[in-house]
Amino acid sequence: MTTSSRRVLVVANRTAATPALLSAVKRYAQEQPTTFSLLIPDAGKSDGTDWTLEVALPLLERAARGPVAGLTGDREHPMRAIRDVVAGDRYDRIIISTLPRHASQWLRRDLPKRVKALGIPVEVITPKRQSVRDVVTEAANTEFSSGVPPVGL
Repeated sequence: MTTSSRRVLVVANRTAATPALLSAVKRYAQEQPTTFSLLIPDAGKSDGTDWTLEVALPLLERAARGPVAGLTGDREHPMRAIRDVVAGDRYDRIIISTLPRHASQWLRRDLPKRVKALGIPVEVITPKRQSVRDVVTEAANTEFSSGVPPVGL
């Protein structure tokens, strides 16, 4: 008997490479075979999209123990971009990685509740506050396949 791979859509932008998200991806990958896609839903209005993909994809791939598809949306509204991606493929779970409530437009607009209405289980991940020392220590202990951290780290 063969089991199909679980499919997880990760929706993120500025939090696409946070330790909390990487930990969740690693946990899912360890539980069962899982393929991941990273969607940056509002890429059209962000100058940092290429940088986010460049930095986040290698870190997510390391946590996932395999390739992660990088997807971008050109929608003004994240919900529309998510709906477009979900309509075009099958996903078993959606992880929304966002800023803490005080800074997150996605949480203020109740994006997780709206995404749950699509009928797919949703997990929301917000990064915990870290001191600069913790961030630097974590980055120093991260192994990169090329031996050199991506630009910006």
